[in-house]
Amino acid sequence: MSTVLEQIEQQIAKLSNKAVKKNTGNIRAIADGVAKLDGLSDVMYNEMVQFPGGAIGIALNLEEDEVGCVILGDVSQLKEGDEVQTTGRLLSVPVGKGLLGRVVDALGRPVDGKGPLDTKEFFPVEKIAPGIIVRKSVSQPVLTGIMAIDSMIPIGRGQRELIIGDRGTGKTTIAIDTIINQARINRQAQASGDKNFRPLYSIYVAIGQKNSNIARTIAALEAAGALEYTIIVAAPAADNPANQYLAPYSGAAMGEWFMENGMDALIVYDDLSKHAVAYRQISLVLKRPSGREAYPGDVFYLHSRLLERAARLDGKGSLTALPIIETLAGDVSAYIPTNVISITDGQIFLETDLFNQGIRPAVSVGLSVSRVGSSAQLKMTKQVAGKLKGELAQFRELAAFAQFGSDLDARTKAQLDRGSRIVELFKQPAGNPVSIELQAAVLWAMQNNYFDPIEVKKVMAAANHLKDFLSTRKTALIDTLRTKAAIDNALAADLKTACDEWKTTFTA
Repeated sequence: MSTVLEQIEQQIAKLSNKAVKKNTGNIRAIADGVAKLDGLSDVMYNEMVQFPGGAIGIALNLEEDEVGCVILGDVSQLKEGDEVQTTGRLLSVPVGKGLLGRVVDALGRPVDGKGPLDTKEFFPVEKIAPGIIVRKSVSQPVLTGIMAIDSMIPIGRGQRELIIGDRGTGKTTIAIDTIINQARINRQAQASGDKNFRPLYSIYVAIGQKNSNIARTIAALEAAGALEYTIIVAAPAADNPANQYLAPYSGAAMGEWFMENGMDALIVYDDLSKHAVAYRQISLVLKRPSGREAYPGDVFYLHSRLLERAARLDGKGSLTALPIIETLAGDVSAYIPTNVISITDGQIFLETDLFNQGIRPAVSVGLSVSRVGSSAQLKMTKQVAGKLKGELAQFRELAAFAQFGSDLDARTKAQLDRGSRIVELFKQPAGNPVSIELQAAVLWAMQNNYFDPIEVKKVMAAANHLKDFLSTRKTALIDTLRTKAAIDNALAADLKTACDEWKTTFTA
C-alpha cells in the first residue's frame, strides 16, 4: 500500500500547474503539398509550422482569415481538420565542415546512408545579404581548369558568374570541372604544406534533376577525389516543389558558414530555371496573382535575394556563386534568363552550334563576359592571354564573312589561320581540368608561334603532348611558374628552351 501512495505522491510532485501558451490551428484544405490553415493568428512569415506525423511546413501566405503553408515531407498522412501548431522558429539547416563529403536534402538531412551528420551548428535558410560597406573588391581567382574560361572569362572569389545555354551544351560539366579542379588545388597545397593557402570548399545544389543524373555527378566527384571537399544538396525532380524551392537557400546558408568563419566556398545552383518553375507551381497553388509567363511578380526577388548572398567580405571569407540557367533555342532575352543576367557579374554563354561542331567547351566568346575581368587573374595569365579574346572574337567575325567569298588577302588568311589554331587549342575533354601553370605555358607557346607549323587538326594533339612533356620532364619549370605566378625574362628563356626541346620530340 505504501508503495502505491509513494507513486501517487511522486506523480503529484511532477504535476505542473503553469499555463502554457500554444498557437494552434487546423488544416482547412490541403492539395499539391500546400495547406490552407485556420486559427494560426500569431504565425510569422517563413516560420516553421509543426504538422502531425513530423511533417514541417513553412508559412508563406499570411492572409486575413487563413494562412497558406507549403509542406516539406510526407503529405500523404495529412487530412482536413488535423491540428497544427507554430514552433516560434524560422527554418534553419545544419552547417559546418561535418557536411563535407555528404549528400543532404533541402532541410540538411542526410540521404546518402552514411549515418547522422557530425555538426551542432544551424544557420537560418533565409538571411539578408551583406551590405556594400562590408564587401571587399574581387581580386583572387577561382580557377576552373578550363583554358577558355581561365584565360578569357576569369572568375574571382566572391563573384557571381552565370553559366547559360541550351539543354545538353555542357553547363553542368563546366561546374563539375571547376569543383574537381579546386579539390586538386586544395590537395596540392595541403601536400606542399603551404601555410598561407586558403582552400576553396564546394557546394553543389541539384534542383529538379533526375536521380540518375545526380548519382552520376556524385560518382564523377568521387572518382576525381573531390567529394571530400564538397557538400551536395539534392532536391530531385521526384521531390515536392517546396523542397526544390528551398534547396538553393539551404545551400547558400551552408556556404555562408564558411564565409562567416574566414574560409572560401563555391556554390553551384543547377539550375535556377527549374527553381523558378517550382516557385511558380507553389505560387499558383497559393493563389498568388501571376504575371509574365505565369510567374509571380516577385520571381526577380526570388533569385536576387539568393545571389546577393554571394560576396567577398572584409576580414572574413568569400562565397562565389555559379548559377546555371537553361535557355530554349538560345533565347537569352527570355524572362528568367534576362532576370539572372541582370543580377550576376557576367555570364559564360554556351552555344549549341559550337557544341555540335565539336568545339567543347562550347563557349561563345562574343556573348560571354566577366565584369570582374583581369583583376581576378594571375599575372602570368594576363601576360599570355591578354589579346586572346579579341583575336578569337575577330576570327569568328572573319570566319562568318569568309564564307561568302574565296578571294581573301594574305592578312585575313593569316588571321583565320591563327584563330582556327586558338579554337583547337581551347578544345578540352570533360572531367580533365588543366592546372593554371600548364595553361600559361601552353598559351605562351601559342603566342610565340610554336603551333604555327603544325596542321590545324593536329593542334589539340600537339597541345596535349606539350602538357605531358612539361608535366613529366620539366617539373622544376612548372613548379617555378606556379610559385612565381608571373613570367619574367629568365622564365621566358626557360620556356623557350623547353618548347624548343619539345619540338624535336613531337612528330605531327
